[in-house]
Amino acid sequence: MSLIVQKFGGSSVANAERVFNVAKIVTDTYKKGNNVIVVVSAQGDTTDDLIEKAKEINPDASKREMDMLLSSGEQISIALLAMAIEKLGFPVVSLLGWQAGFATSSVYSSARIKKIDTNRMKKELDKKNIIIVAGFQGINKYDDVTTLGRGGSDTSAVAIAASMHADLCQIYTDVEGVYTADPRKIPSAKKLDEISYDEMLELATLGAQVLNNRSVEMAKKYNIELEVISSLTCKPGTIVKEKAKMENTLISGVAKDTDVARISITGVPDRPGLAFKMFSKLSAKDINVDVILQSIGRDGKKDISFTVARGKGKEAVSILENYLSTIEAEGVLYDDKIAKVSIVGAGMESHAGVASKMFEALYDSQINIHMIATSEIKVSVLIAEEDADKAVSAIYDKFFGNDK
Repeated sequence: MSLIVQKFGGSSVANAERVFNVAKIVTDTYKKGNNVIVVVSAQGDTTDDLIEKAKEINPDASKREMDMLLSSGEQISIALLAMAIEKLGFPVVSLLGWQAGFATSSVYSSARIKKIDTNRMKKELDKKNIIIVAGFQGINKYDDVTTLGRGGSDTSAVAIAASMHADLCQIYTDVEGVYTADPRKIPSAKKLDEISYDEMLELATLGAQVLNNRSVEMAKKYNIELEVISSLTCKPGTIVKEKAKMENTLISGVAKDTDVARISITGVPDRPGLAFKMFSKLSAKDINVDVILQSIGRDGKKDISFTVARGKGKEAVSILENYLSTIEAEGVLYDDKIAKVSIVGAGMESHAGVASKMFEALYDSQINIHMIATSEIKVSVLIAEEDADKAVSAIYDKFFGNDK
């Protein structure tokens, strides 16, 4: 008997028809003799709708109360799915995050999982119940409901798979797996049979919306094999694991991220410790910094440019403006009309010329590059937001054009 964790996103349970479709997938897995734990997101656009309702009442609502509100979406989903499974004649129980044992940090809206008390889930499995768990949520040391941030249901599923020593964790979504590019934008994009944790983590971090990056980090840490699969077709999906089969291609995918803002600090005195002090102030407010570029110091001054999530941009600028006068920097420049386009692939480590091929594609399309960041398996460029889709298409054609 195997233990299988299955996660279903909001589009998979968006209406009654799809809820019953998920119920059939779950019960078919159960009928094969498996123990099944299901993690479910809020239906369709429920989370966005709840955010809009909150804005109507109080645009500056506290993050604690926002967590209380947003967690209700998953409660609806798990109850409806449990009702559907009941109707099909199978034993089932739905559990909120805290009932499933999720203990989190106290950072509202982006809490981290500290531990999972598995006793309740083990007892329910002993009763032969199918367990439906509300993803995205937990409880902190103050007994307050917390949420894990966007995509947190993926993280919930992988955390359960790790803590319960599951044999497989399946992430069901509205696409059939991980593709070389967004198939909604690039119809010729190919589905990958396998991809490594490292490649998937880079793609998830760089804008691919198939998996949440925190869930991939956790899967890698605990060596949880993931399968990304469609809830609509149930065809074999993409396996995410430590070592993936090498394809005859230099890269595994092209990703686009428009949730990006660039901040430039101009005229920073060229002396030790100032960069540390600036970035530590952002870190204290939970603002993550990505691409960083520092100019060569001239006349005792230098410029430092970096990117943050667009939603954090204005807050970051405010923090820095209050600090700059103390170090005699010249000013802060802000631009949120940019995008980050990236290529990812383990093949880069052993093949020269991958970056130049990407740059050639952008040059051929007359797309200007503002900043560049690289690692062993990725190259990212910052460009004007209006050029993002054209850039993805050009880069894809350059690397995969002969495979169409």
